[in-house]
Amino acid sequence: MYKLKYLTGIALIALCSCQVFGQSGKKKADFHDWAETPPMGWNSWDCYGPTVVESEVKANADYMSEYLKNYGWNYVVIDIRWYVGNDKANGYNEKDAIYSIDQYGRFVPAVNRFPSSANGKGFKPLADYIHSKGLKFGIHIMRGIPMEAVKRNLPILHSNVTAQQVYNDDRLCTWLHDMYSLDASKEGAQEYYNSIFELYASWGLDFVKVDDLSSPYHKEEIEMIRKAIDRTGRKIVFSTSPGETPITEGKHVGQHANMWRTVGDFWDSWQQLKEHFEVCNRWAPFISSGAWPDADMLPLGRIGIRAERGANRISNFTKDEQYTLMTLWSIFHSPLMFGGDLPSNDAFTLSLLTNKDVLYVNKCSKNNRQLFRKDDQIAWIADDPRTGDKFLAVFNAADQVQILENKAAWSSGLINKQTPGFSRTVDLDITGATKLYLTVNDGGDGNDWDHADWIDPVLYRGNDSIALTSLKWSKATTGWGQVCVNKSVSEADLIVDGKKYDNGIGVHANSVIVYDLPEGVTRFKAKAGLDNACVSQNVGASVKFMVFTQDPAGPVPAETVKIPVLLKNLGIHSACKVHDLWSGKDLGVFKGNFIPTIKRHGCGLYRISVVK
Repeated sequence: MYKLKYLTGIALIALCSCQVFGQSGKKKADFHDWAETPPMGWNSWDCYGPTVVESEVKANADYMSEYLKNYGWNYVVIDIRWYVGNDKANGYNEKDAIYSIDQYGRFVPAVNRFPSSANGKGFKPLADYIHSKGLKFGIHIMRGIPMEAVKRNLPILHSNVTAQQVYNDDRLCTWLHDMYSLDASKEGAQEYYNSIFELYASWGLDFVKVDDLSSPYHKEEIEMIRKAIDRTGRKIVFSTSPGETPITEGKHVGQHANMWRTVGDFWDSWQQLKEHFEVCNRWAPFISSGAWPDADMLPLGRIGIRAERGANRISNFTKDEQYTLMTLWSIFHSPLMFGGDLPSNDAFTLSLLTNKDVLYVNKCSKNNRQLFRKDDQIAWIADDPRTGDKFLAVFNAADQVQILENKAAWSSGLINKQTPGFSRTVDLDITGATKLYLTVNDGGDGNDWDHADWIDPVLYRGNDSIALTSLKWSKATTGWGQVCVNKSVSEADLIVDGKKYDNGIGVHANSVIVYDLPEGVTRFKAKAGLDNACVSQNVGASVKFMVFTQDPAGPVPAETVKIPVLLKNLGIHSACKVHDLWSGKDLGVFKGNFIPTIKRHGCGLYRISVVK
């Protein structure tokens, strides 16, 4: 057995705390010390979107304190729009939002959602509660100055100017319209950031996630935020969001933030998870103690309760995919922010979060890097600075090709935000067909908001028509969320090009829906279009709709594959012992190579120790 085996979870974390160095091996001495290892915690976004309330935050904090704190989980983070008293799930309320804001233009908690904030107490009572549990308190904010502060022309604390004198309307957030940008060249801009962090520090803030900073990259505001945090003298971990942060700014962001997003919002989609192999490999050279590329949250357990995107559900990831997620995030040194509702966890989900050996890899390993990628066979390695052992992660990312486009009976071609009407019309002769396959593929623009709608899908048999939505499908998959009838995939109204429709099917790329056709049907008609959710809130979104009358899928790859790893490529030239970190089993002694058998979409994570 390797020598760390019998240490408790908290002892493993403490062992590497204050001792982890960056990939360069150089110790830093500033705000990076506040997050020497990747931060671990819970964030309300995946469960509750912009609607979380105080009792739910406390319930998650209570669970973390009882079950997770001893494994290094300690941040409790309230995500977006805690200052709006009447926000809603499945999109933001921007029409008649009730903002809570003080006399200096600073957002404060909505009292109806956070009752302990009454009488000007802000988040201090809730932060005190979380601190009493031995945990740390965090919030989400948007970049800039509130439009409400500008509208009211409120004064800026510690300055002689007002909100109307420091804002500009350049590079505004495209998906939420609460804030104006701050013009760094104007007197009062830095003072505004100083004022809000002065307030947050007085509440007892330990973590701040600042949104709309990374994509596009707002260098001047990042620098102002860094100065404002430093001025408070409080150890507030600074996280930028969302991504992908431009890799050309990797050095700059690492000099100003503790963690930064490498992707847009990540959900329980295998397609998005598979993309992380390339993303993590790209960002690995920027890993450094106190400055962590952030692969985004862990959409595990019960999510979507009142989320902006999706129904109340258990994560769509299979168990193998959940092991892959935790393994990749750990070997990559990503921060670990759990997105599910902690009190709803089952035993399996809890086991993912409390495997001390896996968490040791996340906290304490160094020189983390991809060893090889051969098509969909991928390996990562890292070193244990304490023992000289190697950590090896092996992944099988093979997929069945779900859609062979040359089999399509109809194709929309690429539909994006430049497409007139954001849609195309389907009118297809299907005489003699017994099955109908409706598919939506990602258009390849790198944007993950590919919400798509089949509007008014109808089958024709002579003079009769049959609404496709009246039939039960035999199979339905979607890249994110759940296929919805007469609603969008986010369970909102079906809206294409500004028009609401009562009849249709909402999906997200990549999606396949299969129907057994009634006898005698001869024609299929529909409108295929981008849903309002991706058109109105994002700069991207592109998809390709296709209709098939025969199975479009390619051959199914093997359920398992053997992935050979040459031990000499790990720097091991003698016999070694292999220990499986997930199962806790010793696998034996190997020499020359190690050839694990890995399930499709699955992985293995191992400690490799030279036999002495």
